Amino acid sequence: MSDRVRVAVDAMGGDHAPGEIVKGAVDAVLTRTDIEVILVGMEDRVKEELSKYTYPQDQVRVVHASEVIATEEPPVMAIRKKKDSSIVVAMNLVKRKEADAFVSAGSSGAILVGGQLIIGRIKGIERPPLAPLIPTEKGVSLLIDCGANVDARSSHLVQFAKMGSIYMENVVKVKNPKVAIVNIGAEEEKGNALVKETFPLLKGCPDIHFIGSIEARDIPSGYADVIVCEAFVGNVILKLYEGIGSTFKRMLKKGLMSTAISKIGAVLVKPSVTQTLKAFDVSEYGGAPLLGLNGLVVKTHGSAKANEVKNSVIQCVAFKEQQINEKIKQNIIVEE
Repeated sequence: MSDRVRVAVDAMGGDHAPGEIVKGAVDAVLTRTDIEVILVGMEDRVKEELSKYTYPQDQVRVVHASEVIATEEPPVMAIRKKKDSSIVVAMNLVKRKEADAFVSAGSSGAILVGGQLIIGRIKGIERPPLAPLIPTEKGVSLLIDCGANVDARSSHLVQFAKMGSIYMENVVKVKNPKVAIVNIGAEEEKGNALVKETFPLLKGCPDIHFIGSIEARDIPSGYADVIVCEAFVGNVILKLYEGIGSTFKRMLKKGLMSTAISKIGAVLVKPSVTQTLKAFDVSEYGGAPLLGLNGLVVKTHGSAKANEVKNSVIQCVAFKEQQINEKIKQNIIVEE
């Protein structure tokens, strides 16, 4: 089918590659008929994993790549020297329009560098940000940037807000998404130099629904739909979010199993607790798209297992169907 979304998946990237990556890819095509997965990696190892599953043969194919970029390698040097690595080969598929998107749990640095050097930025985009969806009391919010630009300028953050709004409105279907900038207080005069410089620019931007500052404690409540920050702050928020979620699950399980009475209660509340905890499982929302490139790049956690890989592949469908890149091009105005 020519209208299938073609997703190149780095089969060799991540802590659990290629096993969990291949399983996630297979789960994706078993879930959706409108996806074609291109598994990029060492052909013999990828095919060995594929042989464990039954799946529609016309929705999965393998492209050989003889090299792997390790997480500890210098990103720029690795991208330039390892031309036959799974990351470089897969990104070139996107560059040549032989794939619509790229998904990887591999080296974050190599993915960020490769995205800009190989696929390239949309004209007018100063810095592509990583933008994961994070669970909240009201659904999800987009955290932008969570790891790509630790020394961002105010103009970068304004573009992050615009791209984040486009993504939330078209992919997540949040009408007129509320945008807030991460700050240490709600008052406009608070914050560091970057926040103080960016706040009035966001306030005067007609393309977004800016609601002011957001403190970290208000993020889980869903106070804002798009949460704008530079990557250092965003990465701290994301990692703390994940850590608290994991700790809460362990403490809840320990508490429910502590006494005979609590064990009986656990049986009664298990269905509702399971559903609630699932909503706060970050793997349910796929990976973090690197917005502002000429093709879609999605970075999943290095520890990603099959479920996160599957959801990362599936999220590429909405990105293409809603023509996110085209809408970013239309809405990002390059100032002379």
